[in-house]
Amino acid sequence: MKIYDLEVNSLIERIKEKNHKTVLIQLADGLKPQSKEIVDKVRQETNAEVIIWFGSSFGACDTPFGLPQLGIDLVAHFGHNIFKKDLEGW
Repeated sequence: MKIYDLEVNSLIERIKEKNHKTVLIQLADGLKPQSKEIVDKVRQETNAEVIIWFGSSFGACDTPFGLPQLGIDLVAHFGHNIFKKDLEGW
């Protein structure tokens, strides 16, 4: 039984809808053991090239540099809270 719903189907829908060609998946450290399962499912259901970022990741604000030069046209972050710019009330 899985503890989390990683919403991989939502990622697949987005890839198909926007016709993304090269996708970088960035996972929180605790989810990295599930990377093969995620990649296999995305590759099985789309034509996208899928790359896993195995470097450290401290959230959506920790995006690797140079992604456009590598042809990455979508970055999917797993295991991070939603990043909101609205700081009202802080």
